[in-house]
Amino acid sequence: MMITDEDCLAETLEFNARFEAAAASRPPRGRAPDADMLALLRRNRLGGDAPPVRLPQARDRVVAGGVQVRVFVPDRVDGVYLHLHGGGWVFGSADGQDEKLWRLAVEARLAVVSVDYRLAPEHPFPAGPDDCAAAARWLVDHVEAEFGTGRLLIGGESAGAHLSVLTLLRLRDRHAVTGAFRAAHLAFGVYDLSMTPSQRLFGSRRLLSNSDSLRGSYELFTPGMSPEERRDPEVSPLYADLTGMPPARLVVGTQDPLLDDSLFLAQRWRAAGAPVRLDVVAGAMHGFTLFPSTVTAREQRRERDFLAGA
Repeated sequence: MMITDEDCLAETLEFNARFEAAAASRPPRGRAPDADMLALLRRNRLGGDAPPVRLPQARDRVVAGGVQVRVFVPDRVDGVYLHLHGGGWVFGSADGQDEKLWRLAVEARLAVVSVDYRLAPEHPFPAGPDDCAAAARWLVDHVEAEFGTGRLLIGGESAGAHLSVLTLLRLRDRHAVTGAFRAAHLAFGVYDLSMTPSQRLFGSRRLLSNSDSLRGSYELFTPGMSPEERRDPEVSPLYADLTGMPPARLVVGTQDPLLDDSLFLAQRWRAAGAPVRLDVVAGAMHGFTLFPSTVTAREQRRERDFLAGA
């Protein structure tokens, strides 16, 4: 484990304080959003104040018999990155980060395929994981013909990191596909939906995600499941056999309620025999890369370098 960005800790904590102060005037996210709030969150994708920028470089497609994806193809393609967006399985979309994904595509020389998987509560578990696994299988079968390379990578943020690990496990366990993906990039993911200690102890601080909002997300994604049922490895990958997983990079902030999820998964990943790099960002909150800052710029460079070199 490496603690990063301690030199700008004061700047990061100042941003957190401003975020908390602004969040105090907004409705808490610990309950299921009503229809109007859900529509607003989805319009603004990952909780911003306006809809995101949709770039003309992206192309929307339907693959694998009905799964929608958004594809970014730079002039030079040395690999393909299967990207799974975050948003608590309830909001977020494949077109919510066009500018970031296009920059990553160009700088890392990767075609990026971002999956617009079905969202809860309309489509609870296992709809989202089903879509992600179907897109991954399509890529495994068609990557050479579509993109001229067999080099595949996978990753995502928050719920997208969770779905990335589930996708790798499904490929292995249901389709006997191992080794197809060269590496996984997992940003501030949730890997135990029965709640790790850091999730339970975080409390009600309004730093994008907290104990209450996590519980609410789990109820929407896995309605009616008990905490024990959520420990099923098909729901919580922390409890899975991780044999055969690819090299991974995990990143999380010290002020993220999901801190333990990355700490614990990194240890289990390594114990299963795969290389893993764990970067813990000093002072960073959940979803910190959604907001412009020194640590965001640094993290985006680290992500690019990891994926380009994997």
